[in-house]
Amino acid sequence: MKRTRLAALTLALLPVVAGAQSTREERREARAAERLEQREQRQRLRQVLELSAALELDNAQALKMEQTLRTFDEKRRPLREQVRDAARILMLAARGDNAALPQVDAAAQRAFEARERIAVLDREMYQALARELPPEKRARLALTLARTEGKMKLKWKRQLADPGTDE
Repeated sequence: MKRTRLAALTLALLPVVAGAQSTREERREARAAERLEQREQRQRLRQVLELSAALELDNAQALKMEQTLRTFDEKRRPLREQVRDAARILMLAARGDNAALPQVDAAAQRAFEARERIAVLDREMYQALARELPPEKRARLALTLARTEGKMKLKWKRQLADPGTDE
C-alpha cells in the first residue's frame, strides 16, 4: 500500500518538478535577455556621448542621433543574434562536439550572411546620421563610428574567449 501511495505521489508531483525546472530556465533566459538589452543601452549611450563630443552636438541633436541609433540597433539585433548562434555552433565544433560538426558549413554561411547585412545597415546608418552634417563633421562621424565598431569587436572577441565576462 505504501509503495502505491509513493508511486502515485511521485506521478502527481512529477509535472510540478518539471514545471519548476522549465520555469527556472525561462527565468534564466529572461535575465540573459535583460542583461543583453541593458548592455545594448549602455553601448548606445556611450556611442551617443562619443559622437556628441566629436561632432559638438547640442542636446536636441544628440537625442535625434540616439533615436536614429536605436532604430538601427533594433534592425541589427536579430542579425547579431544570428552571428552569436553561428559562433556558438562553430566553437562547439572546433572543440570536437559531434552534434555540431555537421552544422559547421551552414553556421559559417549564416554568420557571413548576417555580417554582410550588418555592414549594409552600418552604411545606411552612416548615411542617415551624416545627411545634415557638413563634410568636416561627416569625416569625424565616420572616424568615430569606426573607432566605436573596433572597440565593440574587441569586446566581442574577449567575450568569446571568456564567456563568463559581462563587459
